Amino acid sequence: MLSQIIEELIKENINVDHLNVALSGNHCTIEVVSPSFENLSRVQRHQKIYSCINEKIISGEIHAVNIVSLSPDEWVKNK
Repeated sequence: MLSQIIEELIKENINVDHLNVALSGNHCTIEVVSPSFENLSRVQRHQKIYSCINEKIISGEIHAVNIVSLSPDEWVKNK
C-alpha cells in the first residue's frame, strides 16, 4: 500500500514521534512530529519531508502533497 511505503520512506530518514499519512487518490496529506524539526523553518521541514518522498512525486504516484510538520513542543501546544 502506498501510504505504508511513504511512512517507511519518511521513517528511514527522519526521527519521528508521530506520523500520519492519508491518501485520497494521488493526493497525500502527511502529518509529522519530529524533534529534528526544532529550530528549522517551515520550508526546511518540508524540504526534509519532500526529500524522502521525491521518487514518488517524480513517478506520478503522488501528485499533490499537504504537509503538517511540527516539533514535539508545537505538537503539545496544538493539541
